[in-house]
Amino acid sequence: MSNSVAAKDVAAMVGTTIGTSRWIEITQERVNAFAQATGDFQFIHVDPERAKLTQFGGTIAHGFLTLSLLSLMVEESDCPKVADIKMGVNYGCNRTRFLAPVRVGKRIRGVFKLLEMEEKRPGQWQQTMEVTVEIEGEDKPALVCDWIAQFFI
Repeated sequence: MSNSVAAKDVAAMVGTTIGTSRWIEITQERVNAFAQATGDFQFIHVDPERAKLTQFGGTIAHGFLTLSLLSLMVEESDCPKVADIKMGVNYGCNRTRFLAPVRVGKRIRGVFKLLEMEEKRPGQWQQTMEVTVEIEGEDKPALVCDWIAQFFI
């Protein structure tokens, strides 16, 4: 990876926006697959005809679908990758808020600001990023959260 850097060098970037993902289109097929995987078949997600009659004007993505795409977004972003990782795990999220619905057919992307990067013990780093998921052409983001991951080197 060309943007692979040492964990201590990533730590020097705390307080800055470290990357942005590519745009990802939210299709009805993706929403339906998420509904199938989670058992959440609320009509605002999977019934375009009924959803047209709501304030959304059509189907919308599940908030948790948008949240679940953070891993894809960071992987396909220009964020620096920590070098020599043996394993990385999601540790959780703080302050997660779903601020605006993502209508099917819209595109979203993640913007990543590094809040914290600390070595918890030798070879184990914890990273916290403020993530804003933008909706193309809209002022209000779909979600914001503080995403925590741990890396083992």
